[in-house]
Amino acid sequence: MSAMGKFANVEPAKSTFEAIGFGDWFRNLVAVLEVAGAVALFVPRLAGLAGLAFVGLMAGATLTELFVSGGGVVMPLTTLALCAVIAWGRRQSTARLRAVVTRR
Repeated sequence: MSAMGKFANVEPAKSTFEAIGFGDWFRNLVAVLEVAGAVALFVPRLAGLAGLAFVGLMAGATLTELFVSGGGVVMPLTTLALCAVIAWGRRQSTARLRAVVTRR
């Protein structure tokens, strides 16, 4: 759902990404990553990797809220923790996926 606000360039996404200073391309990139990750969470083979990617994305969101926009960090930290649980729980499928991709 948060990706839709980024695509539509509405508040608080608009002011947050303006404060970051990377421009609209970064806002759109984050929105695309959020949608791709959400879809990947429903694919069992990709769920662990998506959870791991979301941990990184939410770490960035937490730091942005803390140091740039001055907003609350409860929601991004909670989401980060939930994604870490998913990544940990699906770590074996992520290892299998890595083995397939690297042909080991």
